[in-house]
Amino acid sequence: MISKDSLKYEAVPLIGRNPLSDADSLAAASSFLETIKTRHTVRDFASTPVPQNVIETCIAAAGRAPSGANHQPWHFVAVANADLKRRIRQAAEQEERNFYGGSAGDEWIKALEPIGTGPDKPHLETAPWLIIVFAQRWGEFDNGSRYKNYYVPESVGLATGFLITALHMAGLSSLIHTPNPMKFLNQLLNRPASEKPVMIIAAGHAGKNATIPKAATVKKPLDQILTVQV
Repeated sequence: MISKDSLKYEAVPLIGRNPLSDADSLAAASSFLETIKTRHTVRDFASTPVPQNVIETCIAAAGRAPSGANHQPWHFVAVANADLKRRIRQAAEQEERNFYGGSAGDEWIKALEPIGTGPDKPHLETAPWLIIVFAQRWGEFDNGSRYKNYYVPESVGLATGFLITALHMAGLSSLIHTPNPMKFLNQLLNRPASEKPVMIIAAGHAGKNATIPKAATVKKPLDQILTVQV
């Protein structure tokens, strides 16, 4: 993506931003807050297909996230193939059995009890799409030589937040899954050693009888997550 002979600064006009009044700004922020309040992680997905172009558009939105030096150190693999989803589930559940079997430790397992999770991950097959997020630890110039990426975890985290929000705004539900280790994903998806798998996002429509943990509805109040200094 980056050419060595084009590494120079050039300013272009900012377009597409229309200033809002204070009242309209608050109204827009409040509307978004009410919308995002309805976003919940689900583990029960409907088999209803989701068009590929919807997923592609959500990932395109994720690609608009800010990143260190604008290197955009991410890659997304969208999987709808049933056999591949089954193999991802099998490999992920093996790691989950190790996790719940003792590698996590008692404190971590205890913390997960109100969420109701366990080693079985049927959603990895029932969700119509799995989106695997990879972090690119280094990049390559167009001549094949390497260059360093900067603030990779932070950049990928921002892009993932954009993606989860885009999925929600598209009327879809999602679930973040982070089996550990995840090196099996490089092999299954034929991704290079420069890329580190970060998470699997199951995406689709929530099942008709989908539920969420009551504990997940409890969010910290604003005064516990915000300090204002004026």
